[in-house]
Amino acid sequence: MTATLPTILIVDDEAPLRRVLERSLTRSGYRVVAAGSAEVAYQMLASEATDAVLLDVHLPTMSGMELYLAIVHRWPALEGRIAIMTGDAEAEEVRGWLERHRCRVIRKPFNLQDLSEWLTEVLRFGRTREGGAAGGGAGV
Repeated sequence: MTATLPTILIVDDEAPLRRVLERSLTRSGYRVVAAGSAEVAYQMLASEATDAVLLDVHLPTMSGMELYLAIVHRWPALEGRIAIMTGDAEAEEVRGWLERHRCRVIRKPFNLQDLSEWLTEVLRFGRTREGGAAGGGAGV
């Protein structure tokens, strides 16, 4: 029986950053799916078994913070498995939001080793349910 690789969803509108993360995480043994917008990411979560999410704060049509709330509302098992990526962690809007929500912040530019350590920590206890924390069209 073949073990299924943990799936990481990357949501960032910067294609070069998505590609760097995708290559690095794939080399580290993860299955990676990526989206350049909040809408595409939400659709992917409905159909892809996902174990963790890397989410940029600044997206074109919806902020990453709004997408975070939509995700944990529909798939509560992903709470604690979503990291917000930002270069603006000290911005008043971001800082205030982070005080109210349990979410890891990964500051840009970031060290890929820090990202890898966070994923190892988050996924250490295995998947939250068969097939991942979200996906397959069924809300958790």
